[in-house]
Amino acid sequence: MSFKTDIQIAREARKKPIQEIGAALGIPSEHLLPYGHDKAKVGQEFIDSLQGRPDGKLILVTAINPTPAGEGKTTTTVGLGDGLNRIGKKAMICIREASLGPNFGMKGGAAGGGYAQVVPMEDMNLHFTGDFHAITSAHNLLSAMIDNHIYWGNDLGIDERRVVWRRVMDMNDRALRDVVTSLGGVANGFPRQTGFDITVASEVMAILCLSKNLADLQKRLGDIVIAYTRDKRPIYCRDIKADGAMTVLLKDAMQPNLVQTLENNPAFVHGGPFANIAHGCNSVIATTTALKLADYVVTEAGFGADLGAEKFFDIKCRKANLKPSAAVIVATVRAMKMNGGVAKSDLGAENVDAVKKGCPNLGRHIANVKSFGVPVVVAVNHFHSDTDAEIAAVQAYVAEQGAEAIVCKHWANGSAGIEDLARKVVQLAESGASHFAPLYPDDMGLFQKIETIAKRIYHADAVIADKSIRAQLKQWEEAGYGHLPVCMAKTQYSFSTDPNLRGAPTGHTVPVREVRLSAGAGFIVVICGEIMTMPGLPRTPAAETIRIGESGHVEGLF
Repeated sequence: MSFKTDIQIAREARKKPIQEIGAALGIPSEHLLPYGHDKAKVGQEFIDSLQGRPDGKLILVTAINPTPAGEGKTTTTVGLGDGLNRIGKKAMICIREASLGPNFGMKGGAAGGGYAQVVPMEDMNLHFTGDFHAITSAHNLLSAMIDNHIYWGNDLGIDERRVVWRRVMDMNDRALRDVVTSLGGVANGFPRQTGFDITVASEVMAILCLSKNLADLQKRLGDIVIAYTRDKRPIYCRDIKADGAMTVLLKDAMQPNLVQTLENNPAFVHGGPFANIAHGCNSVIATTTALKLADYVVTEAGFGADLGAEKFFDIKCRKANLKPSAAVIVATVRAMKMNGGVAKSDLGAENVDAVKKGCPNLGRHIANVKSFGVPVVVAVNHFHSDTDAEIAAVQAYVAEQGAEAIVCKHWANGSAGIEDLARKVVQLAESGASHFAPLYPDDMGLFQKIETIAKRIYHADAVIADKSIRAQLKQWEEAGYGHLPVCMAKTQYSFSTDPNLRGAPTGHTVPVREVRLSAGAGFIVVICGEIMTMPGLPRTPAAETIRIGESGHVEGLF
């Protein structure tokens, strides 16, 4: 059976001028900053004017742990937004921007798929409106100003061994994980060991995505801890006097990007912290603005619910005072079979026993999301190879968990294929059944917060951390950072820190390799296992097949 590719479908879209999309939301054209004909930024003055309006209902789309079989979380997010509009609700979609690193690496794009996409797909997966470049530049401006301060006499007394601010770039490049800078003699400064992270792991990215406005942005940027003195006194970004210039670089990037779905429904695509090494949610300003413009806002959190949903609830919702009304967990029959031990090459054959064996991964996510007090529905993202018996096995299992699994065919049929899910989401959201609460209180100790996530969400037996890590957490508590939430950085492929341990493992441990203070963003990053904050390219990167075709169009994006 032959199907059109995502990029072929996107290229056939009948897009409306972005001013029409804005007008349907009540955004006057003078408050839109167009980037071409099909995308625009929404001005802060208009956003400020909305603050007296009531909020719509917030719907989170999350998923099981990702597998090579594919789950389709963004596709379902887009499809559900279209589906809600189809049944007469005024709905918006809020998703993250795509990073160039995974686009040219292995993961691919982040605009949905099939007939449930946000367009312009090519622009979104490439440079879009330049937000990531602005974040990269602002981050590296601070890096340059730190080294420049040291070069010109180091009046702040920075200990060059204790500079904790690394550089970033929006590309997967393992060769830059650990580097030595300022080689070449006196004129080039003082040599020191440092490294690069990918832009989506930058604290500047997290700050932009958690800031309410430009004033909040500059305050948070100023709070960044960049280094320590020899007596371990923290040096802040504002001490270097970089926060003002960084804010200037980010003033346009701070504004949400308005685009549309294939069915001409509105979508904000803004911000993009990774969920395995950052907090994995689109910007607060996009979400809160959408809640003032629509009755329903559908947003997603990155990767599986053990990472994305937990951080959405414990970091984003806590900091932005958001109250989600319902959650959708995306799963596929194919992924259940992979969790049940079937190889990717054999997924086309019916295997009900493997589906049943793989379902505990889904069950664990259902229980975890329910533990936050949010009602849950499961979206079974349909593939043409799924059989009735396999689908029935998933639905029966989910029913045993006290939830409902609804088959969704939005990839093939757009909003017409997801009406049942849309109606169920409305039912849950309007029932008042959500009693959302974060997993842990602010005043819990930092290490206890880590243990709480590891034991209650990952079902680990214990957390392993060196004395030096525990001592560092205690120092941060004594310095006034004990109230911060923790942002777990671990593999997305498993509840454990072993990417090969599928299903719903128990009895494992969570080793903490490093902790980082993100004082500006307002959380502690906890790096577990072998997770890298600068990914590498695979043996055969997607970049090898991305090119300009004879027609002049981009080919190879997916």
